[in-house]
Amino acid sequence: MDGAQRAFRCRKYTLPLGSKTYIMGILNITIDSFSDGGNYCSLERAVERALQMAEEGADIIDIGGESTRPGFIPVDAAEEIRRVVPAVERLASAVKVPLSIDTTKAAVAERALEAGAHIINDIWGFQKEPALAALCARYEAGAVLMHNSDTGAYGDIMADIAAFLRRSAAIAEGAGLNKERIILDPGIGFGKDLDQNLTVMRRLGELRVPPFPLLMGTSRKSMIGKVLGLPVTERLEGTAATVAVSIARGADFVRVHDVRAMKRVAAMTDAMIRA
Repeated sequence: MDGAQRAFRCRKYTLPLGSKTYIMGILNITIDSFSDGGNYCSLERAVERALQMAEEGADIIDIGGESTRPGFIPVDAAEEIRRVVPAVERLASAVKVPLSIDTTKAAVAERALEAGAHIINDIWGFQKEPALAALCARYEAGAVLMHNSDTGAYGDIMADIAAFLRRSAAIAEGAGLNKERIILDPGIGFGKDLDQNLTVMRRLGELRVPPFPLLMGTSRKSMIGKVLGLPVTERLEGTAATVAVSIARGADFVRVHDVRAMKRVAAMTDAMIRA
């Protein structure tokens, strides 16, 4: 993972790795996301929020049209396309940062890539829908491959996560996706209870799947609420702690709701740990 030439590439964008942490801002165009469901359902509100995050320093905008919180209500591909594709079409020319689509569906991914998206963010790491890998390769898009589990049962949790992520990367590479277009995510809050999430945070420095960079998505999650006894609206400081620890233990990307605040947390952490 080391070396001066490391970079993440997603279509026309190249993000050099090692000198800074990249901020992925979350845009949920959903009615039931755990933190901000219903806030950005209209196209105008969604575009306004994305522009605000770009102004606050987001390096990537991650757009989702289906909630993935525990107990979420699935939506079909047509509805997900209706929610996200108009936003991608508007934002592709309005912001100068990569657009990511948070989806598990090949049909949604293809329409979003046609509309100008640059990254596919799959919570199942191409293992539920391998067709996503071929789409990313065809469009030379980036991919965020996340660990997930239906059972939450592990032997050595870090070894199991690493093995899952290696399989995901192999699927991507087997479809023709270049290594420089792949990011891995250990999946905080997905298929893991509180103790397991804390173990991943504690042992994150052990998670090495060279040469791929890591993304951490801890923002406002229930892990923070359970530790601090706070509702989702009061998890800013807890999120800041998880972002700082993630960066200190190897993350190059963090996925967050509160872009301005976490940009500052990342910049201060980077000043302390990066050459």
